[in-house]
Amino acid sequence: MFNTLGNLLSLTTFGESHGAAYGGIINNFPAGLTLDFDKIQYELDRRKPGQSAIVTQRKEGDKVQFLSGIFEGKTTGTPIGFIIENENQKSKDYDHIAKSYRPSHADFTYDQKFGIRDYRGGGKSSARETMNWVVAGAMAKQLLSDIEINAYVSSVGDIFCEKPYQDLDFSKTESNEVRCPDAETAEKMISRIKEIKKEGNTIGGTITCVIKNVPVGIGEPIFSKLQAELAKAMLNINACKGFEYGSGFCGAKMTGKEHNDVFNTDFTTKSNLSGGIQGGISNGMDIYFRVAFKPVATILRPQESVDKEGNPVIVEGKGRHDPCVLPRAVPVVESLAAFVLADLFLINKTRNINNF
Repeated sequence: MFNTLGNLLSLTTFGESHGAAYGGIINNFPAGLTLDFDKIQYELDRRKPGQSAIVTQRKEGDKVQFLSGIFEGKTTGTPIGFIIENENQKSKDYDHIAKSYRPSHADFTYDQKFGIRDYRGGGKSSARETMNWVVAGAMAKQLLSDIEINAYVSSVGDIFCEKPYQDLDFSKTESNEVRCPDAETAEKMISRIKEIKKEGNTIGGTITCVIKNVPVGIGEPIFSKLQAELAKAMLNINACKGFEYGSGFCGAKMTGKEHNDVFNTDFTTKSNLSGGIQGGISNGMDIYFRVAFKPVATILRPQESVDKEGNPVIVEGKGRHDPCVLPRAVPVVESLAAFVLADLFLINKTRNINNF
């Protein structure tokens, strides 16, 4: 199994939803950075279950314990090992799907690929895996302290935050449980998610991420273009169905005259349809992208399906599940963006002697 994210800076992870723990090893993190462990835990707390009425009610502390690579609060340059124990597994909630396949889940594909699967909570395909990414991303944020990364829920179903990101106050993102910085829109989103939850159903939407103060030159010209690395990271998030940056698919409707970002004399651009990236390399403007998430596949309603033998069965979700993945995915998007930028930032240090 390919289980490593990153090129120079890398994260290799382990763990399953109903196993003993999750954890990872971070390689090539620079030595000498004094870490704020409270900030790392804060990011994990933003992701953890049970934090509001519109997410899964699984109760987990999600406390990270560092095992290596840190001495007297500073990174040492050696591999950083960490672990997060699982505390609140209810494996019996999944006994009914031990031999059945849930629609739109990884049950069937895992069985076919490996010949065996841990059906408890989805095993390795569980979104609890993203805890590992948040730890690594929270550390990357501290490495890139001058760069601002802000993600927020920009739509739930057909409810959209219509304001452009330039008009939003990102300090208000954490002021509501759906993590949308526009209070009026957030109220509508929360109401919609609660309605869906009562129906035993789920709903999808989008997350927008805005990255400011990225220096010019981050990203590789060909196979590790900045937008390609960001897209790869985001498309690895459970339930992610799409990625677009800058003008995205709307750019396909435009002419070159309409779409070109004309330079100012200070090398900024009058518009930013490029989304802060040109030729796969950051150009100093804001980087912004949007990530689409499908409705969570587990619904608390009967569905037709098949078992391992191909026999018709009825499956119905039980236990604790998110009616909407978006609020808890916001810190995951930010963390992956930070990790990708940190990886490419370190690689960029090798590209020009003047960078040393």
